[in-house]
Amino acid sequence: MKQFYEIYNENEFVTTLLTQISWSNHLAIISAAKTDEEREFYIKLCIKEKYSARELKRQLDSGYYERYMLSKEKLEPIEVAKNIKGEFLDSYVLEFIDLPMKFSEFEFKKAIIENLKSFVLEIGKDFIFIGEEYKVSVGKSDYYIDLLFYHRELACLVAFELKIGEFKPEHIGKVNFYLEALDREHKKANENPSVGIILCAKKDDEVVEFALSRSLSPTLISEYQLKLIDKKLLRQKLHELTELSEFEE
Repeated sequence: MKQFYEIYNENEFVTTLLTQISWSNHLAIISAAKTDEEREFYIKLCIKEKYSARELKRQLDSGYYERYMLSKEKLEPIEVAKNIKGEFLDSYVLEFIDLPMKFSEFEFKKAIIENLKSFVLEIGKDFIFIGEEYKVSVGKSDYYIDLLFYHRELACLVAFELKIGEFKPEHIGKVNFYLEALDREHKKANENPSVGIILCAKKDDEVVEFALSRSLSPTLISEYQLKLIDKKLLRQKLHELTELSEFEE
């Protein structure tokens, strides 16, 4: 611990950050984080999200840092503004959802609603829940968005489309339709264009890249996991991806 503070006391900016979180959160970060970069990441995250000790432990256990860094690398080819990319992950862990082996998209959505506090902890506390099955009307027809949120920092509506199967390119067209309806009829004048998230059980990154390569739509595709991911595996993936990026550069 002495070495930790000797390192961080050399950086006045990081030292200032240390005074803004609780001692119990300091200890949790020191114990779990393996690098200075990871420690600084969690300190900043604690300050931004105002994590309790329990909430921080959950994020540490779920490998939030590794998932964020992997998302940052994997989402780079997609033509979405950088400030939007930084608010979303490539993979979400929903271990708090209690569902049978087989379940429907309706059951999936209901389980999220029943565990909304935990869901918001995972996706970020800047999200404000607006509603489920949110109705948008186009022409003489009504359409329903699975989950609709508002993001305070991005100042925009965020539509979640839930899929219990694998991502398919045609899903993008449906979400783009919802976003257009939201922007024309529901977005306020001072708000930014709406964002779409397709939350699916699995995805092929090459299929995603092809599906989005000609699209300028602010739509992202993320996987969900129903159990905690092995942090050693996440760290290995991050190490491999970092090495590959450095090699290509």
